[in-house]
Amino acid sequence: MCAVCLPMSPATCTVEVVVENKPLARDPEGETIHRNLILKGGYSQVTNVRAGKLLRMNVEARSPEDAKQLVRKLCDDLRIYNPASHICQVRVLS
Repeated sequence: MCAVCLPMSPATCTVEVVVENKPLARDPEGETIHRNLILKGGYSQVTNVRAGKLLRMNVEARSPEDAKQLVRKLCDDLRIYNPASHICQVRVLS
């Protein structure tokens, strides 16, 4: 885990990537889950659902920040998401 990433010593860090529609874009999957499962199941306290994708990667890096930067770069370079319609959040788990 990231807590063991020591400076100058490569270690494995766990990095999560969350990809979801931009806030103003419709989210048909989230709307369907909200309407057909949550509200019909009696959970009226839930007012909105947004669906997305979660990727969890194990990355060898010298520091948690290096791992985060590497994953951010690969998401951009490899088009893991479409920047015109999605937001991409990258975080290192501790």
